[in-house]
Amino acid sequence: MVQFGKSSIKRSQPSYFMAILGVSLILIMLGVLGWLVINANKLGQYFKENVEVRVYVRENVSAKDSTALVDYINTRPYVKSSEYVSKENARQKYLEDGNKDWVGVLQNNPLPASINFKVRSDYAVTDSMEKMQADLVQNIAVSDVQYPQSLVSSLNNMIRKISIILLVVAVVISILVIVLIDNTIKLAMFSNRFLIKTMQMVGATRSFIAKPMNTRAVINGALSGIIAVAVIIGVIIFAEKWLPEIRALRDYTLLAVLFISLILLGVVISFVSTHRSVIKYLKMKLDDLY
Repeated sequence: MVQFGKSSIKRSQPSYFMAILGVSLILIMLGVLGWLVINANKLGQYFKENVEVRVYVRENVSAKDSTALVDYINTRPYVKSSEYVSKENARQKYLEDGNKDWVGVLQNNPLPASINFKVRSDYAVTDSMEKMQADLVQNIAVSDVQYPQSLVSSLNNMIRKISIILLVVAVVISILVIVLIDNTIKLAMFSNRFLIKTMQMVGATRSFIAKPMNTRAVINGALSGIIAVAVIIGVIIFAEKWLPEIRALRDYTLLAVLFISLILLGVVISFVSTHRSVIKYLKMKLDDLY
């Protein structure tokens, strides 16, 4: 029985190698897709958090009321970061944009002071922005609240469409990945069908036959996942060198979840497919194996 086990290991090595290679390639495809989905979500969040709201301060507002308005805005849950722009700073920005100075035409600076802030991504939707605007205009120190309404609307529509497309693609690819990995493992086990049946015929129990193959399947699945993770890390490094701007989108937490999921997926599918194949060949008659 022991000699038989050693022989089985030698005979099954080529099929195990092809199984590991095949599963690794499939997991790489799924992992790259997962990385693209993560980047798409982070990119959408980045665009949303760059939506700027401008709260214009009334003329002749006291310093106390102006400070109170700044403090109020900074305590709002929808504010990510804010900046107070005085009348003089507004004038400097106006001139930096290439506009002509009004000195000699107007005696007073017509530009109002403002508090400009970036919103958190969760609030960069039309309904939330309207509520935000209604909340701020009630303040006695506020003359007007402006934000790019058309940009917010089009941005959310674009992100929604892209999310739906990516979700559909991810579901389809995931199903194909599971089917391909299952078929790859079954093909690898097909070359061992006579070995499995012979062990059964010489008196080996079902658990004795299945245990080493299941263990090997778990190891192979983990190896496939690790290989896939290593390749995907290489792809990410290459992509970030080629396009440095996407480095800002890197999310270590989501990438860790993706990598762990790939390894677990490789282990689970390899184990289930191998165990099913072993049981299938054990139940088959010898003549049916040909």
